[in-house]
Amino acid sequence: MLFRSWAAPDDLAAIGLAVGRPVQPMLAATATSVADALAVTGEASVEYKLDGARIQVHRDGDDVRVFTRSLADITARVPELVAAVRELPVRAAILDGETLSLDEDGAPRPFQDTMSRFGAEAARDVALRPWFFDLLHLDGRDLIDEPLRVRRAELERVAGDLVIPGVITADAVAAEAVSHEALAAGHEGVVVKSVDGTYAAGRRGKNWIKVKPVLTFDLVVLACEWGSGRRTGLLSNLHLGARDATGEFGGEFVMVGKTFKGLTDRLLRWQTERFPEIETRRTAHVVYVEPVTVVEIAIDGVQRSSRYPGGLALRFARVKRYRPDKEPAATDTIQSLRALLRG
Repeated sequence: MLFRSWAAPDDLAAIGLAVGRPVQPMLAATATSVADALAVTGEASVEYKLDGARIQVHRDGDDVRVFTRSLADITARVPELVAAVRELPVRAAILDGETLSLDEDGAPRPFQDTMSRFGAEAARDVALRPWFFDLLHLDGRDLIDEPLRVRRAELERVAGDLVIPGVITADAVAAEAVSHEALAAGHEGVVVKSVDGTYAAGRRGKNWIKVKPVLTFDLVVLACEWGSGRRTGLLSNLHLGARDATGEFGGEFVMVGKTFKGLTDRLLRWQTERFPEIETRRTAHVVYVEPVTVVEIAIDGVQRSSRYPGGLALRFARVKRYRPDKEPAATDTIQSLRALLRG
């Protein structure tokens, strides 16, 4: 019998939560401003959006296990996170949050430092610090179906200074102030979360909405073109795909644009080595690949276009970074990009 060590969204209603068995993390939609996000959520918990790595931590007595966004067990690699959770005044808990490393001044280190720390088999000099923003289970009580207002109150009661900063408000001015504070502290922006919303494991809805100064979307690489000039011999221009969540394009990924901007020499070398390993076919100028590589793309918006099958194209797309911590199934959708169209 095949045993799954994680719970998919549809499983939860049938089997409930189990401490030690990770669940798919809830995902956030995207908005261009805090005011737009509040217009959707109503009263919300407006929380710092960290440039870190997602973690889900399960505690059962002294047994603590730490899982990544993709549900990989990295407990042995993060003893500092285990120690921090063992200090909490709980017997059993499932916590959702993020972790990142800080510099000597308490400012967040680059995302790459956090991810390289995740890959270490033993503790390194760079320590990780946890912040939690949700609580799914506490001492025998499942909270996943409780509104965020209840979950957040319980989290603040037991996690103290490990709770991610934020305020509950329906006022756009107060919410914008939190965004300014987060940016001034070196973080990405804020996530606006409906206080009446429950936890939708593995799903992206309107209860959580992330707001950043620059719009960023997680897309997949569909193909890559050989470069020219100083990039001759290197794979350069990326073909970008958005996930089709509703099946209107066959349930696969829909091409929404191309970009070669933002690629450093290191990334050019990496993708030139990597993409032929996952190649599906090629032409004289293009290497087509399996849609498994997630890349974070910054854009200035989208525009209507007949060039691509989704009916839109990205405006001023540039590579921010690759996201090895994310699975293609958790990327942004053609439907969410289409919602940015005006008129």
